[in-house]
Amino acid sequence: MIEVCLIGAGGRMGLEIVRALNTDGETQLQSALGRSHAGKDVGDMAGTGANGVLLSTDLAATLSEKSPDVVLDVSVPAAVMANAREAIKAHLPLIIGATGLSESDLAVLDALAREAQVPVLIAPNFAIGAILMMRFAAEAAKYFDNAEILEFHHPKKLDAPSGTAFKTALLMREARGEDFEHIGGDDANAPGARGGQIGGIALHSIRQPGFLAHQEVILGMTGQTLHIRHDAITRDCYMPGVLLAIKKVRDLSAGVHFGLEHVM
Repeated sequence: MIEVCLIGAGGRMGLEIVRALNTDGETQLQSALGRSHAGKDVGDMAGTGANGVLLSTDLAATLSEKSPDVVLDVSVPAAVMANAREAIKAHLPLIIGATGLSESDLAVLDALAREAQVPVLIAPNFAIGAILMMRFAAEAAKYFDNAEILEFHHPKKLDAPSGTAFKTALLMREARGEDFEHIGGDDANAPGARGGQIGGIALHSIRQPGFLAHQEVILGMTGQTLHIRHDAITRDCYMPGVLLAIKKVRDLSAGVHFGLEHVM
């Protein structure tokens, strides 16, 4: 049985993971961290019945006392780096599902993880369909000169662009081998109307009620466009990927592995 410490257990994604762990025969929720509701039973909070795992706010003490097999962080962007440092310092395999990390953050974590000989899996998206969407976009990038990414999320998502959009743009730029041709319009009447840029790809972040998590990659050339889209309808679509990551992260080499595809 793989014992899991879950950071961000009291959030929407965290509670969905609590429910998934409750029904999986190979994994078990051992400890839980959250910014609020300290002392509450997370099983009760998730609607699965009391499981004796109480929410804590002290990560360092929890890791020292409980020594889980795997640490999974689905908390908030502002807390990710500090949480990761604690898990790596404790020499515990780490999965980061929270987004908002920059390229420099990834480099720092990779150096720390290699020094501590700890595997760190960073998964901007746990949905299998989203991983395939990124793979298809990277393949298409070899044949198109122009590309844009539109990502749509619920209003409570804190970072922009999303980790999935960021990862997609990096994969597309890598596959192409050079920047895309960025089409003009940057002097529009509304500054920023053409979005942000990574590798010549314009990225646009939409935050509206009614969305959960959606992304569309649009590639264009003379006379044609290609649209590659993924839609996450409910959060349970992430659970197969979450459980796969928990079961496979310990098999990875020391250092940062960016993307769920590393355990697929």
